[in-house]
Order: sequence, then C-alpha cells, then structure tokens
Amino acid sequence: MSDLFEPLSLARGPAWRNRFMLAPLTNQQSHADGRLSDDEQRWLTKRAAGGFGLTMTAAAHVQPGGQGFPGQLGIFDDAQAPGLTRLAAAIRAEGSVSSVQLHHAGNRSPAELVGTPVCPSDDPDTGARGLSLTEVERLRDDFIAAARRAEAAGFDGVEVHGAHGYILAQFLSADINRRTDRYGGTLENRARLIVEIVDGIRAACRPDFQIGLRLSPERFGLKLMEIREVAAAFLRAGAIDYLDMSLWDVAKEPVEPEHQGRPLLDYFTDLPRGGVRLGAAGKIMSGADARAVIAAGCDFAVIGRAAILRHDFPARVRADPDFTSPALPVTARHLADEGLGAAFIGYMSGWPGFVASDAA
Repeated sequence: MSDLFEPLSLARGPAWRNRFMLAPLTNQQSHADGRLSDDEQRWLTKRAAGGFGLTMTAAAHVQPGGQGFPGQLGIFDDAQAPGLTRLAAAIRAEGSVSSVQLHHAGNRSPAELVGTPVCPSDDPDTGARGLSLTEVERLRDDFIAAARRAEAAGFDGVEVHGAHGYILAQFLSADINRRTDRYGGTLENRARLIVEIVDGIRAACRPDFQIGLRLSPERFGLKLMEIREVAAAFLRAGAIDYLDMSLWDVAKEPVEPEHQGRPLLDYFTDLPRGGVRLGAAGKIMSGADARAVIAAGCDFAVIGRAAILRHDFPARVRADPDFTSPALPVTARHLADEGLGAAFIGYMSGWPGFVASDAA
C-alpha cells in the first residue's frame, strides 16, 4: 500500500506526489476552435484536487487537420495559450504535476471536422491521403512547436500520443505505413518520426521539461513484438522520462496466439528501463487493481474510467485500500457531481452501460 503513495521521482522535472496518473481522457468539452472551456478546466482541476500525482489533459491536437473528435482541446495556435496557461496554474495550485498530451488523429480524423484526413500512406479504407515528405517534416515540427507552447503556458511536461491507431501509431504499423522514404519500411524507419519528435522536444524545451510517451501494443495494425522493440529502444535512449503503456486491460494476455501464456504487461515490465519510469493503463478500477500494477513491476498506475467515476480516486484509495469504483451504470447526476459538464456526460452516454437511462 505504501508504494502507491510514495513520491515518484523522475529523471527530469518535478517528482509526482504519488503513483497515480490521470489518463488522458477524451471529454469533448473544449470550444470548437480548440480553446479550453470552463467545463474542461473544472473537470481537470477537480482531479488534481482529488489527489492525482500527474494530471494530464485529454489529447490535444497539434494541427487543425489532426482533430480527432468534436470539442477537442487544441495546442496548435497561440490563441489557445490563455486557457492553457490558466489550466497549468490551476493544476499546480492543487499540488499536482501537469502535462498536455500531444496528438494528431491521422486517418481517424472525421472528414466532417477536417475535410480529407491524412495518413502515412494513401488509405482507401478511410479516404485518407498520404503525407508528402515535406508534410511529415511539418508534422514533426508542429509536435515540437506544441510542446514549446505547453512549456510557455507553464505545464511541467507533455506526453507524445503514439497509441490507439492515431497518426504516430499509423507510422509504426507496417500494414498502414507503406512509405519508401526514411519514414517507412524497416521498424527503425517507421519509428523515426516519434524519435525525431521526442528528440526535438528535448532539444527545444528546458532541461527539466518532462516528456512521456504513450504506446499501445495491439490492434490498429500493430504487432506486439515490434512495439516491445520500440519501447525497449526508448527506454535505452533515456530521452523520455516515462513510458505510458495503454493495454485496455492490465490483466489480459496478448491477442496474438503465439505470445499468449503470460500477461501482456509482462512484455514491458521485464525491459531494462534505466531512469525511465513505466506505467500502465487498462481497467484499473480499485485500490487492489492499482497495487497489482505496482506489484507487477510498474512504477505508476494510469487511471481512466475510475477517475471519471470518482474525481478523488487516489484520496479514496488512501483512506480505504480496498476502495472499489461505483458499479455501472451511474446516473448523469452522479457524473455532474464529479465535475463532468453536459458535453462530457453526453459523450459518456454513448458508452454502453455507463450512464443510466432516464427510464432506469
């Protein structure tokens, strides 16, 4: 139990007060132009006040054409800076470390939001257009510029979103990325864009700016052993401060039959990590679940749905080691009391079995 509430020091930047990280959670509460709304600020500040060691924003798109969903937070324009500055200060005032997740949806961008989406290569299934080499370089530079914007706003760091089939994960996939230049072909080439983004942020921002990387090892054309190799390379290089593995379920086995027989998480906890910290996300809904992730070899636990259900999940686990999240479905009133605005509650109502119907 004590491990969860011991401060977590990192190679760079401030220590986290405990081993709980708020997952970057889609909430659809920002303004249409990507500016922070009062509802989104309230949602995130309430989690910082609820005891999270690291409070992370939802995915924030680094280019207008990289928007992945309505009401998404943006970090591609200086007009978004005042809201970001206000948010960073509010999170710090609650004693939590702050981070912006940097994102581009790629071929997962809805056409009604962005027009023609883009992708590493032409993608007939989604209608996405392959990026030119110049556009890939611009994408890299816009991730770096977004990190500098977060730094200027007062955030302690950023997380690069390389998971869930968004554009950086699309570059990692040999099925989706069919490029023949230096960003395609071998795994080293397919990972090059993420490496250049991380190295570019490290060079452009202050020495103690904290950099995380989110990876997922399955689905969306990804192969477990390739993602393990990418993770190992980032852990060896030490340019990131933490690796956030999004597993959908921290207790599951791999989907690839040849790698079953051991937990998916084990493929990452056994990698040498030097000074880089490792965390995992996926159905951590109780104090026991969080302790199990630490016992399995992680340095921190990434809390998603449990943080939606209780803004003060870390504080509740501290008070009661056996605390378990409320059973689903919950009422819209419950979610409003936990700091979700109307747009976020509407979004969660689309998740089967999460929000009770009015007739229930």
